[in-house]
Amino acid sequence: MVHQLKLQERFFNYIEKGTKRIELRLYDEKRRAINLGDEIEFLKLPDLNDKLRVKVCGLLRYNSFSDLFKDFDISILADKSMSKEELLNVLQEFYTQEEQEKYGVLGIRINPLK
Repeated sequence: MVHQLKLQERFFNYIEKGTKRIELRLYDEKRRAINLGDEIEFLKLPDLNDKLRVKVCGLLRYNSFSDLFKDFDISILADKSMSKEELLNVLQEFYTQEEQEKYGVLGIRINPLK
């Protein structure tokens, strides 16, 4: 199955250059449909013209992003140019603490497809 997800330019570029190897999302109804072996096509915001396809090689369930961040280095969550605090602030712009508590969060381990 192929899933389409929109991604901010900065994070799209991190995946493209190979540093970001875990995509972070809320574990809501849409993300519950993602399974090992599936593919994700990321569409780069704002125009959605650039696309990048990856294979799902792992699914990591956590109660919150801060819990997930304890187990992984920033170098695979985004890029060493960011801090975990900065990335957490960006995520909280999209997903409130209440949403994280309600649904949990998902770390999607990805491998780029050529």
